[in-house]
Amino acid sequence: MIELIISILLLIGGAFVLVGSIGLVKMPDFFMRLHGPTKATTLGMASLLIAAMIFFSTKQAGVSVNEILISLFLLLTAPISGYMMIKSAIHHKLDSIERTKGTENIEDDV
Repeated sequence: MIELIISILLLIGGAFVLVGSIGLVKMPDFFMRLHGPTKATTLGMASLLIAAMIFFSTKQAGVSVNEILISLFLLLTAPISGYMMIKSAIHHKLDSIERTKGTENIEDDV
């Protein structure tokens, strides 16, 4: 039963990492590209780390602390680094496509 849970978590994690990586490559501008690594890839890595925690907890006598620390570090730093990159892109007035420019376009259409 444990192997089934670990396998499912690995497949879910791999799928989210794949979707996040494809999003990083395929999205049209920087603001959209940032969603892949900060959202999907973070969730995928969390799933992979949970699978590793379960695996090593069954093979060893205690809870695996390394994966817990990695998970906490990842879940704390990914949103903060994404926020800092967005703020830097806004500060440097990085070009974006029409769909991501903000609410000005929505008000013009109404």
